[in-house]
Amino acid sequence: MDMLKFILAFVACCICFSASSEEFTRFSTAKRHLIKTLPNNAKSLYCGCDIKKQGKKLVPDPTGCGYVPRNTFTRSGKVNQRALRIEWEHIVPAWEFGHQLQCWQDGGRKNCRKVSAKFRKMEADINNLAPAIGEINADRSNYRFGMLSENATQYGRCEVKVNFKQRVVEPPFYARKRIADTYAYMKKTYGLKISNKQQKLFDAWQRQAFANKSSASKL
Repeated sequence: MDMLKFILAFVACCICFSASSEEFTRFSTAKRHLIKTLPNNAKSLYCGCDIKKQGKKLVPDPTGCGYVPRNTFTRSGKVNQRALRIEWEHIVPAWEFGHQLQCWQDGGRKNCRKVSAKFRKMEADINNLAPAIGEINADRSNYRFGMLSENATQYGRCEVKVNFKQRVVEPPFYARKRIADTYAYMKKTYGLKISNKQQKLFDAWQRQAFANKSSASKL
């Protein structure tokens, strides 16, 4: 039942984001809005950690979710600050939707921000943004989502997996529907192109979430 409550709280947090009618044209403005309106029961996307507010900043609380940084220190020996903060992750990476626009081909993200109203709207769409621990946001990069055979041991008890060689990320079960729904939203709203392999994976995740919800309702 504790796991069920956790999943329901996580889903409720996601609904708060997707139900919003707010539209923005600047990524920075969208992030400020999300920080101000973050629900008290919000969880980080990949680890399900509680999120605390420290002034204008958000920080993860690893005590309940068991997150342990993959790298406590950077290569230069400094504390890995990204492991200590919450960042706003593009579930569909800017690289992914940006590469489908001509502006990116002509000059990358900087050029798209300058010349493309569509890109600016996509980059600032809060339905595609989720709170994530900064280290995992960095490790995810623009890797595609998929299923991996190895065990989830990189981040303590956090069940996300990142295979840097294959450039694949496997999110934990409770995050998969949010991810699949977001890809569906971006496809419907902006015409995002999704490969057949990825679409089959997202369809499977949505079916699994529905089956799990049906089973939980019978308890």
